[in-house]
Amino acid sequence: MTKPVIGFIGLGLMGGNMVENLQKKGFQMVVMDLNKDAVQTVLDRGNATEAASPKELAAASDIIMLCLTTSEVVEKIVYGEDGILAGIKEGAVLIDFGTSIPASTRKIGADLAAKGAGMVDAPLGRTPAHAKDGLLNIMAAGDKATFDKVKPVLDLQGENVFYLGALGAGHVTKLINNFMGMTTVCTMSQAFAVAERAGVDRQQLYDIMSTGPSNSPFMGFCKNYAVDGVSDLGFSINNANKDLGYFLKMAEDIGTRAEIAEGTSSNLQAAVEAGLGEGNVPEIYDYFVKLGA
Repeated sequence: MTKPVIGFIGLGLMGGNMVENLQKKGFQMVVMDLNKDAVQTVLDRGNATEAASPKELAAASDIIMLCLTTSEVVEKIVYGEDGILAGIKEGAVLIDFGTSIPASTRKIGADLAAKGAGMVDAPLGRTPAHAKDGLLNIMAAGDKATFDKVKPVLDLQGENVFYLGALGAGHVTKLINNFMGMTTVCTMSQAFAVAERAGVDRQQLYDIMSTGPSNSPFMGFCKNYAVDGVSDLGFSINNANKDLGYFLKMAEDIGTRAEIAEGTSSNLQAAVEAGLGEGNVPEIYDYFVKLGA
């Protein structure tokens, strides 16, 4: 069976490693990125071309994959004058691997369906290192027939590929997951900050908390920074702040309020305004430890 031609836009750490994995699996790639060094790295491996526009990339591809930063960027790539919607072929499938607003995803999916194309939202878990080896967690959603069409390719990229139902459910799940994770990091970071201000040994606090039900990998990341000064959770405060904003927008869209998320979002935004946005999320400890009454 002939392998589909894959178009890929977004060659950052995650996207670049995903493309490398697909190239190792023998797929012909058509790529785009603002970083021309990243594009050249892909071209140097062979069996790949660079597209001049999203429209050109879509016209040349059976499956189009996006690994981009925001819903706004995705919409620009899809709806621009030379965007994906203008070039996508009937029967082709667009896969959005980013963390996007579910309502935006559903709108894009409907507009693609009007042109005879499909869409799957498939946000990712795990790290760029897992991407290189095809060991990601993939939270996929969309029309079942469309999902089944691209599942063989997703299986080469993910160790665990979850099918979550109707289009948008993947992004809903990812936003819930990130809300939980980032709220946990903020809570634990503030716990260490209060301990420091109260004169309680932070290592002893960790030793006590980690023997109980509050223990988690996130506690380990927070301890690594607050106690040991090691920042090793590779997710920035800026990205966490963006995702919490998306979570709150999603809650508004479905007619509810997420008051705990409002608190997390407020703290992340304050940390960004304090100049900490580029740091990893556990570095929000530095914001909490300096808070006055």
